[in-house]
Amino acid sequence: MTAIHATAIIDPGAELDESVSVGAYTLIGPHVKVGAGTMVGAHCVLEGHTTIGRDNRIFQFNSLGAIPQDKKYRGEPCGLRIGDRNTIREFCTFNIGSPGDLGLTKVGDDNWIMAYTHVAHDCQIDDHTTLANNTTLGGHVHLGQWVTIGGLTGIHQFVKVGAHAMVGFASAVAQDVPPFMLVDGNPLAVRGVNSIGLRRRDFTAERVAVVKAMHKALYREDLTLQLARERIAEFPKKHPESLSDVQMMLSFLEQLSPQRGIAR
Repeated sequence: MTAIHATAIIDPGAELDESVSVGAYTLIGPHVKVGAGTMVGAHCVLEGHTTIGRDNRIFQFNSLGAIPQDKKYRGEPCGLRIGDRNTIREFCTFNIGSPGDLGLTKVGDDNWIMAYTHVAHDCQIDDHTTLANNTTLGGHVHLGQWVTIGGLTGIHQFVKVGAHAMVGFASAVAQDVPPFMLVDGNPLAVRGVNSIGLRRRDFTAERVAVVKAMHKALYREDLTLQLARERIAEFPKKHPESLSDVQMMLSFLEQLSPQRGIAR
């Protein structure tokens, strides 16, 4: 039997797997779907065209699927999609997408999202990220896999943060952050490479060395961005084990947000 507290209000149109648990005084709307093993705590509101996957832990006092904080929104049927095995702590707000973009806010798998985090419309959060307390994502932000965001950090709309990057405590992120970088501050500055994070993910010493060489090309050799990209493209010739890391960096640099530019 689905473990639904007697005080929860579940619309008949909602689709909940029989193994879902729902806490006291939670409200779930007609277009919500919740997958097997997911726990929804007390005093939550799940609304909009929201799909939530398997084995998520959604703690009390969360608002998931509310309309975007966008004055252009006119009631279009946009959505929110959350993957599997995410932990979403207290007082988080995830909004649905907007018609000016994909119309969908997306959260991947295995993310650790701490209290008071705001995920605005059309954000894309990949897998294995960590968002510390009071992280605020403006609209259309994209976080790559394994990104770590420090507490009290704000990320400007349309900014991209590349995979394996780390943003330090109380930072103001108004430009794109390349993969593997360690950044912090207001104004934001690139401090180096997220070496500890890479070692924790079993990057070999050789791969870390190439990541450090990419950082050097971008930030320490006084090269233009185009020349830095050309230098980075040569690295796999001597270090073939770095090919996927170099391709990730080059792909990111080719898709920089025109509104924001690169963090320097």
